[in-house]
Amino acid sequence: MGDPKFPRRTYDTPSHPWKADRIKEETELVRMYGLKNKREIWKAKSIVRNLRRQSRNLQARLRFGEEQARIETQNLLKKCGMIGLLPLDGSTLDDVLSLTTESILNRRLQTLVYNKGLANTMEQARQFIVHGHIFVNGRRVTVPGYIVRRNEEDKIAFNPASPLADEQHPMRLLKKKSKEEKAIEKAAAEKPKIPKKILKVKEVVEVLEESGEALEELDIDESEVETEEAK
Repeated sequence: MGDPKFPRRTYDTPSHPWKADRIKEETELVRMYGLKNKREIWKAKSIVRNLRRQSRNLQARLRFGEEQARIETQNLLKKCGMIGLLPLDGSTLDDVLSLTTESILNRRLQTLVYNKGLANTMEQARQFIVHGHIFVNGRRVTVPGYIVRRNEEDKIAFNPASPLADEQHPMRLLKKKSKEEKAIEKAAAEKPKIPKKILKVKEVVEVLEESGEALEELDIDESEVETEEAK
């Protein structure tokens, strides 16, 4: 059984540590969801793996007409519906097999705090949760990886005792840039800049062209102008 002070690990690590495709995929997920490390991805993958294994076993048992398998199927689909992975009605075991790692990551408290607009970035959402600024269903939750139930999703709010509960708090008044604005700023930053020397040369050329047109309109010889300037 083991010592309760040292609980057994509840997730599986990758079978092979050096696979480029998996490392690239996990790095992208860590950046997208603002995760602390890849261990949180492995936990999500383990949850999906367990759900899919249960679905496959139940499908095999249902073929033999087991009544207990039918009850366990209803409980499994009800569980997935309660945590928001599947619809409450009309789901099947095949829908459980279609679950992905992103399905679990989208139900984390950190992700929902960001999606509800309570934080400007994923990293800020994690900071608010860890520092105790977020309440879920009237109680403080300080675990960013907490899986939010469907009936708790609308009850995510700031801690009433937190300074962030004030709508005039500077962090809440901070403007959140849209994707279009970020794209425009990125394009402007990547636009090549013209050196100052080239700009000066262009200005001189434009001045000379304008002066040449003015001389042509007055029907004055440019050589006469140069000699008068030399005197």
